[in-house]
Amino acid sequence: MTDASTSPVGVVLLQFGGPDSLEAVEPFLYNLFNDRDIITFPFGPRFQKVFAKGISKRRAPTVAEKYGEIGGKSPIVQKTLEQTEALQARFLREPLPFPVRVIHAMRYWKPFTEEAVNTLTSEGIRDIVLLPLYAQYSKTNAGSSYNEWDRVTKRLGVTFSERRIEEYRSDGKYLQALSERIDQALAKFPDPSKVRLLFTAHGTPVDMVFGGDPYVYHIRDTMEALMRLRGDDLPYQLSFQSKVGPKQWLTPSTFATFEELGNEGVKDLLVIPIAFVSDHIETLHELEIEGREVTDKAGIERMIVMEGLNDYPLFIEALFDLAMKEIAILRPNEMKQ
Repeated sequence: MTDASTSPVGVVLLQFGGPDSLEAVEPFLYNLFNDRDIITFPFGPRFQKVFAKGISKRRAPTVAEKYGEIGGKSPIVQKTLEQTEALQARFLREPLPFPVRVIHAMRYWKPFTEEAVNTLTSEGIRDIVLLPLYAQYSKTNAGSSYNEWDRVTKRLGVTFSERRIEEYRSDGKYLQALSERIDQALAKFPDPSKVRLLFTAHGTPVDMVFGGDPYVYHIRDTMEALMRLRGDDLPYQLSFQSKVGPKQWLTPSTFATFEELGNEGVKDLLVIPIAFVSDHIETLHELEIEGREVTDKAGIERMIVMEGLNDYPLFIEALFDLAMKEIAILRPNEMKQ
């Protein structure tokens, strides 16, 4: 048996995940629409399964076509692996009295939560930090991942000593990493001083906000803190994307905002996906491809979508610091040595 003082600590990065092939699109969508933290259909879970099956089957061809235009799979699969490897490398550089094992658990496609739990138990890891790759909390992102974690560990009869990070919307290094990504993008414009900044976030139904979900407020907190850090150097505003279904969603919509900015005479636009830490279909297709069609028609001459944080070193350093704070609580005696 491994001595508790030298046994590894696990750090689990939680992410939505995405289809790793075109064939995986339909089952990925089924898992997404069957999640009652994301969408709640009437008449209970059994009825939802029927709806989820029908919706995923109907939407899969269109969604698969979009994935086909960006490489035939979700970029988030590789991007999350790169983040995991970068964070693992950072821990290997840190002189700690015990090893740290970094893995990731996807919510809607492989590697699923169960695989992550099995990996931890097979390696004798009992102390873990759960770290979501969502800087702003919603019941639909970190909340859903934590609910799934609880269901899986209960079903498998596994108990961990856990520290859970819910959000880090105003973390200093996270904000600085975003600011540096903005600077990198601004450098591509002929005159950065004339650029309008448009922050865009995945939307949610309005009734979630009325139900107490803090996500939209967290998004605004990040945007305002980031612009304070930058000295409010450029005009900026916020919009929301990725509406699904008939409910009223957060407004203004990103595409409608593109049209309004064009009507205002904006020629240079930097789009900042504020709620995403990885490039994926909603940045590389919805914004880069579909959105560009809208901005072109609106008369916006230059539209650049900011590159995601991905495995940017300062973002990895932010994740490292967040995890280290929790590890110090899990292993206070060893950390004092």
